[in-house]
Amino acid sequence: QVQLVESGGGLVQAGGSLRLSCTASGLTFSRYNMGWFRQAPGKEREFVARIRWSGDSTDYADSVKGRFTIARDNAKNTVYLQMNSLKPEDTAIYYCAASLFFTTDWPYWGQGTQVTVSS
Repeated sequence: QVQLVESGGGLVQAGGSLRLSCTASGLTFSRYNMGWFRQAPGKEREFVARIRWSGDSTDYADSVKGRFTIARDNAKNTVYLQMNSLKPEDTAIYYCAASLFFTTDWPYWGQGTQVTVSS
């Protein structure tokens, strides 16, 4: 079955950086668009970034544009989220997701990784 496993979360001070990874199995990774989402305590899950299957198109939430970068390595079945200039409001559980379509429909999800940014 499809499995998405996130890693790389942790505790970091404001202004610091983290790189999240999400490794996929059970699907043909190079055919799937990949996305990152996050959910802060008491808030709805929100879109962070997405990358097309080919890697040639990306999209970001306004709140992270210029600070976060999504990238993928199809040879390693892995998508990354480089997060720089982190702010306390970036604190959330971060999830990766996979979809055959570059849309809002994401059928496959990982279990999430916690990112905590201290002020």
